[in-house]
Amino acid sequence: MTSEITYAEVSFKKESKPSDTKSKPPAAPKENTNLHKSYPSFLTLLLASVLILQLLLAISFFIAFIIFFQKYSALLKEKKTLKELTHTAMECVQENLTIEEKDWSCCPKNWKPFGSNCYFISTVVKNWTESEKNCLGMKAHLLVINSKDEQDFITKNLYTQHAYFIGLSDPEGKHQWQWVDQTQYSQSVTFWHSGEPSNPEEGCVLLNFRSYSRSWGWNDIPCHEQQMSLCKMRKIYL
Repeated sequence: MTSEITYAEVSFKKESKPSDTKSKPPAAPKENTNLHKSYPSFLTLLLASVLILQLLLAISFFIAFIIFFQKYSALLKEKKTLKELTHTAMECVQENLTIEEKDWSCCPKNWKPFGSNCYFISTVVKNWTESEKNCLGMKAHLLVINSKDEQDFITKNLYTQHAYFIGLSDPEGKHQWQWVDQTQYSQSVTFWHSGEPSNPEEGCVLLNFRSYSRSWGWNDIPCHEQQMSLCKMRKIYL
């Protein structure tokens, strides 16, 4: 009997113990602080990337604007040059030029290129002064011959039955020959026919063919005579 009571008390004490003790709430889960720590760094990196991208875009736009402006200015200059020449069409060829940023050399249509110049054979018959005005109207001048190669080139393109004024004259009638472009007259680079110049009163020069000598050469004649003419101008580089 005694042992049963003791067991009962023991059993009672074990059951009543939890009611006397306040139960503790379950522990809250720990927060993941690593996410909060990495978030500001990610934002900073993102903002820095956006700023760098905007800066690169601004620089690229600035460079593109400069290139466009340069190309546009060059185009306007070329158009102005072509407009001033009063020629409606140009013929250009690509060359390995030493002129900076220039790839094409051009002559007006129906002009003949040679070296760094363009040549035009005018079939309009005029006196020497009017012939020079005609060339000037095309932003050129009467032909000035500086070498045998140039003389040979131009004569290969002429008709032997015609004569052509060139840009050599003697305004004062003293056989003090002058080129229209102020190039110095050199006796060592002349192509006079035999016996020419022959008359102090013949103050202008033409290029003609003599059948008995089978050669082209220069001949002095009166400036008021009516002849065809030859014009010369510098090539245009684009």
